[in-house]
Amino acid sequence: MQNTNKYTKNYQKELERELSRMEAAGEVPSLLLHSCCAPCSSYCLEYLSDYFRITVFYYNPNIYPEEEYRKRVEEQRDFIRRMPAKYPVSFVEGSYDVARFYETARGLEDLAEGGERCFRCYELRLREAAELAREMGMDYFTTTLSISPLKNAGKLNEIGERLGAEYGIRYLGSDFKKKNGYKRSVELSEEYGMYRQYYCGCVFSKRQRDAQITAKEQEQKNREE
Repeated sequence: MQNTNKYTKNYQKELERELSRMEAAGEVPSLLLHSCCAPCSSYCLEYLSDYFRITVFYYNPNIYPEEEYRKRVEEQRDFIRRMPAKYPVSFVEGSYDVARFYETARGLEDLAEGGERCFRCYELRLREAAELAREMGMDYFTTTLSISPLKNAGKLNEIGERLGAEYGIRYLGSDFKKKNGYKRSVELSEEYGMYRQYYCGCVFSKRQRDAQITAKEQEQKNREE
């Protein structure tokens, strides 16, 4: 039977082909890189800064609570200051418009992590990135989100490509977890002494993760009794 799953495209191989084409043509394009956090951005920046002039765009109105948001912003700024890069890396912070996130998630609050609520959150952040990329006259835009084993890279790329066509900005397809990308991000986080959060970011993911931790602790306690 023919495989009709449209999310089976190998985005890592496509990315490698695009990077090879750029190198052969002597191009060093501009890239707006939406970042969800410093640890996830670490490998992406190490990898992509050899090929692009990057602006890191930190737009994550989903992060809860505000203290957590501020902590992650500063961690991102600090990493950019400290990391070596072949080409310049700059930073732009988006607005922390939490009301926009909660409106996006309305009616989906009780869904498990990784479903439709997350897909809408992907689009919220990628749309803002596409808008800014167009305003800044960037050549490409993309996101660090695909580095996480918990994120749906196929869905991210589907949304990114659609928004790229809508805004007239090339979306750089990616699956940064491939080629040991996620493993490298963990190594870099340790090397730079980064703060690594234990939940994705929003209040719903925090509740789910806290419940999982509590259940695991109770299970361990029951085994010991």
